[in-house]
Amino acid sequence: MATDTSPQLADGAPSRQPADLPVADKPAVSSESRAESSAQPDTTAVGEPDGGRRGGKREPARRHPKRKHDVGRSAWSREATDKRGRNTEYQEFKRRKVDKDGNPEAVANPFSAEEIAAEGRRPKRKVAVMVGYSGTGYKGMQINNEEKTIEGDLFKAFVAAGAISKANADDHKKSSLVRCARTDKGVHAAGNVISLKLIIEDEDIVEKINANLPEQIRVWGIQRTNNSFSCYQTCDSRWYEYLLPTFCLLPPHPDSWLWKQLVDAAKEKGYYEEFQAKLADVIDYWREVDEKDIKPILEKLDSDTRAKVLERIHADEDAVAAQSDEAKPATETKTDEEKPTGSAVETVDAPATEQQEGSVPAEVPAGSVKPRNRDLTPVDFALRDIKAAYIAAKRRYRVTPERLNQLQEALNQYCGTINFHNYTIQKSFKDPSAKRHIKSFQVNMNPIQIRSTEWVSLKVHGQSFMMHQIRKMVGMASLVVRCATPLERIKESYGPTRIAIPKAPGLGLLLERPVFDAYNRRAKDNFGKETIDFSKYDDELQAFKDKQIYQRIFEVEEQENTFHVFFQQVDNFKSDYFLWLTAGGIDAGAIRTAKGEKGAKTLEAEIGDEDEDPEGGEG
Repeated sequence: MATDTSPQLADGAPSRQPADLPVADKPAVSSESRAESSAQPDTTAVGEPDGGRRGGKREPARRHPKRKHDVGRSAWSREATDKRGRNTEYQEFKRRKVDKDGNPEAVANPFSAEEIAAEGRRPKRKVAVMVGYSGTGYKGMQINNEEKTIEGDLFKAFVAAGAISKANADDHKKSSLVRCARTDKGVHAAGNVISLKLIIEDEDIVEKINANLPEQIRVWGIQRTNNSFSCYQTCDSRWYEYLLPTFCLLPPHPDSWLWKQLVDAAKEKGYYEEFQAKLADVIDYWREVDEKDIKPILEKLDSDTRAKVLERIHADEDAVAAQSDEAKPATETKTDEEKPTGSAVETVDAPATEQQEGSVPAEVPAGSVKPRNRDLTPVDFALRDIKAAYIAAKRRYRVTPERLNQLQEALNQYCGTINFHNYTIQKSFKDPSAKRHIKSFQVNMNPIQIRSTEWVSLKVHGQSFMMHQIRKMVGMASLVVRCATPLERIKESYGPTRIAIPKAPGLGLLLERPVFDAYNRRAKDNFGKETIDFSKYDDELQAFKDKQIYQRIFEVEEQENTFHVFFQQVDNFKSDYFLWLTAGGIDAGAIRTAKGEKGAKTLEAEIGDEDEDPEGGEG
């Protein structure tokens, strides 16, 4: 019987690499080498396991000098190739196109052989390209031939400007393109860096590149670097900013499901007095809105209509979804133009994919899928007016210093080297890569008012961030403040208990700038190169942020009520998963894996994000 000699894992399963998967390069062994090895005479003496030598140390088994021994999965994962490099190769492998025989299809070069031949050869130089962009309408930063991405448009502009030759226009890897921070769908960056090889002989190359870019993407400057420069490897830290409407710090409505759980747990655990004290400046806000804005609408209705409206204002998701389905013709789908502008107080279930970056889980405002206007009932009209009144009440709220101080106290809990396994996806408590170092997380204590909404700026400085980490940090901090949750809950989230932390909308997140302090010192002292510094572009960068980033954030929130929808979904998500916000403790919201448990599948759609790259990260 043949013996299986394949390397074994700890559990006894043989280690194998799937066919065609990218792996670390291994030296090839020629047939001549194998022949020479097999031709060597066997000099081992019979009955002498040490090869006939008596005494002394046993020599190690001889191995072909050019042959690398087989390794298991664990050893392979520790090889020199960095983790992001392996992941990038694997993601490109998954996205590759194949022909009918399963062989990879080459990406077609947009230029003909004659055009390529007619172009003269010019030297390429390793450079750092400083860029800024608004992520609205883009599927993230990283280049992807199937989707509209920031790097995709940048690469096309490089080719059009002559910074990349026509011969290399079919593959970004020929230019050694690397990005400093990989931003998610819809996320913005006032400053980011990509490193690659470009043709930069033309003095006006930056202007030529910008002429081939949309206004929401700008190249600030191109800086020569040493040949081994990688913006990802040499980046010391990153600064991010998050813009948050201050109404996000208002407590849940007293008729919402989450509020009732908060009050019940506070009374049961003897925490009710402290609970009320934390919310002293806003405890009566919603009662006043109900009295001044909602009551007049209800008083105009007949008793039967009023009863139906009151039943549906804070109805659970399943009931509202069922009512919407009954009222909607089976073949009708609402277009964007037909959707009402006001978001709902109640929400309905939607497919598991994200409708808006930051939804928890994916949702649409109740009433956005409705019968045509000719089918609207008096109940529908009343609900629409009430929803608009609640949204208007949120927008006219002005935050107090007490609220901002509580938010700052929550953000202070993130500083230091911490296990953030609950603040990303697909990482366990024991995964060492879940530990990240946060240098600072600050609230600007001077909010700004844009139109009818007040906004506050949060800035975080950290060495690196995992996927969704910043958005979950903002989600946790804002929920702790608005729910008067004990502050120690944040520190408890760093422990082994797995909880679901909803990620705040991606709409408010932007990468402000990466920091290259260590490289800049070496560039100046050792390489004779200029430093990578965004400060020289401050005026242009600020004007770009105001017009292309901030303005887009404000406009999208005005039109789509993104933050309202997000917190409304959390407040009315009838599940144990967010009960860690209550005085019941972190175990009250621990994720359970019991098969068939209600809500588990819906929650996993939110925390798993299977359509996204789990190694993407925010930098």
